[in-house]
Amino acid sequence: MKKPDSRFATKAIHAGQFPDPLSGAVMTPVYLTSTYVQQELGRNKGYEYSRVSNPTRDALERNIAALENGDQGHAFGSGMAAIDAVFHLLRPGDHLLLSHNVYGGTYRIGKMILEEFGLQFDFIDTTDPALIRRSIRKNTRMIFVETPTNPTMEITDLGAVAEIAKRHRLISVADNTFATPYLQRPLDHGFDAVVHSLTKYLNGHSDMLGGLVVTSDARISERLRFFQKAVGGILSPFDAWLCLRGTKTLPVRMEQHCRNAAHIAEWLSGRRAVKTVCYPGLASHPQHRLARRQMKNFGGMIAFDLGSLAAAKKFLRRVRLCALAESLGGVETLISHPATMTHASIPPAQRKKIGITDGLVRISVGLEDPDDLIDDLSQALGTGR
Repeated sequence: MKKPDSRFATKAIHAGQFPDPLSGAVMTPVYLTSTYVQQELGRNKGYEYSRVSNPTRDALERNIAALENGDQGHAFGSGMAAIDAVFHLLRPGDHLLLSHNVYGGTYRIGKMILEEFGLQFDFIDTTDPALIRRSIRKNTRMIFVETPTNPTMEITDLGAVAEIAKRHRLISVADNTFATPYLQRPLDHGFDAVVHSLTKYLNGHSDMLGGLVVTSDARISERLRFFQKAVGGILSPFDAWLCLRGTKTLPVRMEQHCRNAAHIAEWLSGRRAVKTVCYPGLASHPQHRLARRQMKNFGGMIAFDLGSLAAAKKFLRRVRLCALAESLGGVETLISHPATMTHASIPPAQRKKIGITDGLVRISVGLEDPDDLIDDLSQALGTGR
């Protein structure tokens, strides 16, 4: 794959952050304050109230905006709060197109909440540009993609989607949580906005919740900033500080995540008990060539099918080093069952249609020694290495 980006590593450590003017502290302090003294009416030091802005949150927003090659970042209290803010760029009666196997929470907020307020959601196969074109209506205003998708690891052509969006004057949004800006940058392909669950790889330590939207569109940025102020679903200063600590090691962590995942995906592909393996780094992946073209490497997420719910349950009961848990992107390996965990909100018929079978297992490959992980997976499968 492509060589590590040393310039990205420098940005990850330094972008958007400055020595503390009071003490010279290298790390941005945690500004645990709700309000700020004003020098006189209409005159302050740039801060009035922490729902509106906070120095620690500002530093994180600048940092991740720089990593995505965007102009502005907007941090929210969770990934879903960030996605909700993006959807609120639209008005009742507007229509959205989304990747058909997005994260279950994205499906839930669309179909079970926002449709009640007049938005219209269609979930389609965004790996097919022709299908996207056929699905656009007169009232379509946004296209929202995940790539790689959660959990079946489908790859959408970012350049093709951005071109379609521009031609039809749609807002284009990419959920870049799985890949991170280290592996791909949708804004560079022409997207209007990028969404992240900070909880995952950007933080990388499974100890905070957060979400963030990056854009270079001034109108989108102004609206998102207004949502932060008016609605107040913002990221706390301490969580912002935790994530700033995490982004500093993002490049080295992602390199190891990718190496471990590639090793494990190849091993899984040779197991008789495993029916299919979904990993874009495998030559057998249907969008392998596209992934090679638009990603620096293939990421740390793998999904594999054990054929039945009974087989999946047995396997998940037996893992020891791999932790059965929601979430992903931490230094530890997490393993989950999408049909009953992350994607339980999606109706069974829809899950089956998009490849989320009862036997499908998702693994977020951590930074442990890959041989130890394979030993654990092997004993859980009841097979030899």
